[in-house]
Amino acid sequence: MLKIDFRSRQALYSVDATRRIEHAAQAALPSHTLMQRAGLAVAQLALAMAPHARCIWIACGPGNNGGDGLEAAMHLQRWGKSPVVTWLGSPDKAPPDAAASYQRAVAAGVTFADTPPHDYDLCIDALLGVGADTRAPEGRMAEWIERINAGPAAVLAVDIPTGLQADTGVAAQPSVKAQHTLSLLTLKPGLFTAHGRDAVGTVWLDDLAADHGSAAQAQAVAPTAWLAGAPMAAARLHASHKGSFGDVAVVGGAPGMTGAALLAASAALHAGAGRVFVGLLDGGTLSVNTDQPELMFRAVNALDLHAMTVVCGCGGGDAVHAPLLKILSTSALLVIDADAINTIANDTQLQALLSARSRRLAATVLTPHPLEAARLLGSTAAQVQQNRMAAAQQLVQRFACTVVLKGSGTVIAAPGHTPVINPTGNARLATAGTGDVLAGMVGARLAGGLDAFEAACHAVYQHGLAADRWQNDPSLTAGTLSRLL
Repeated sequence: MLKIDFRSRQALYSVDATRRIEHAAQAALPSHTLMQRAGLAVAQLALAMAPHARCIWIACGPGNNGGDGLEAAMHLQRWGKSPVVTWLGSPDKAPPDAAASYQRAVAAGVTFADTPPHDYDLCIDALLGVGADTRAPEGRMAEWIERINAGPAAVLAVDIPTGLQADTGVAAQPSVKAQHTLSLLTLKPGLFTAHGRDAVGTVWLDDLAADHGSAAQAQAVAPTAWLAGAPMAAARLHASHKGSFGDVAVVGGAPGMTGAALLAASAALHAGAGRVFVGLLDGGTLSVNTDQPELMFRAVNALDLHAMTVVCGCGGGDAVHAPLLKILSTSALLVIDADAINTIANDTQLQALLSARSRRLAATVLTPHPLEAARLLGSTAAQVQQNRMAAAQQLVQRFACTVVLKGSGTVIAAPGHTPVINPTGNARLATAGTGDVLAGMVGARLAGGLDAFEAACHAVYQHGLAADRWQNDPSLTAGTLSRLL
């Protein structure tokens, strides 16, 4: 059993891919083996979570997830605990493995009840698992979910909290909020994006000794996505100079919005760019920033766009449209954020120029939040959030560039790459300007020589990590964030 460490890269598998791995493992093992291993793993983690617990409520659904709970109940009973099982299934209708685990639980003397116990020290959610469909739980299951969430005891979810979609991270109402989740056989994308981060608590993995990582099986069932790991730190050579780390030009800052451009520029500087230029779209009111004198201000038409990594759109407003035509056509390395994204969404000529960039091997990173992504796709933010990975991949297919779909569990996708879900970051990033900081960081990574996909993965991870390490006042401003880099 492995506690998921966000510093290491982890493979994520969809429900369909997990099913194929499961079927292959079952074919190579005696019947009921996987459920026995799963139940033992659940019982062991429950004991580690609450070693002094006496009464343990195990809420079991009618399928194999419920069977895992029944198997765990048998072990806990034998170990001297007092599990109480509420089961939505029946021996005559349960799947064969679940029926076998029911008989083992009965033989061990496990207590079965029609209603949850009034007092319990731990709850195990074994209601639905990955077999849940898109319908919200109802009836007794919904009542039990509400009881689980209202109870005082910690909750251990088996495979995935009930009501959370394993592929998308979308949570039904009601859905279980767990303190710990034991993912079985594989890790699922929905544990780490959309509502997943709020629902799962600490994530654990038990692969049930199924050896699905073997070379033969890995070729048959490829990961659906990857959970990003910490990027390797690259030491700077002594024999280097500012030109070794590239130039970044930030184009944005329309009247009243210069702060966004300055945040992106400051982030690019603190993230390691050799030189950072700022082309403001407010008529050039700044010639020097006394708080950040390293930034160099130029008229936009004086910037050598082909020789620089351009970060375009931060606070650009409507004024970004004119320079965006030239930037899309001439820049070799480009990060498109905020108002530049909105401008492209409303202009088919700009969309064509964006799509054409890949044909001349010009690197492009789009950094939309869900509403901006929806504008590009002609949909709604709610539709984007219903399947974040699919939305990111649609943008990749449409514009042939790297896409950073921001939000809880930011998704990074690019042509020829398996999507990556980022595990770092928290709600402190939900404040104005943090997206501008991220755009500047991506620009610095591009200028430093990383390809677009790796630059995006590195920047997103470090951006979230800076927020995770913030230990002071709960409020974290974007300006402070840029300086934490």
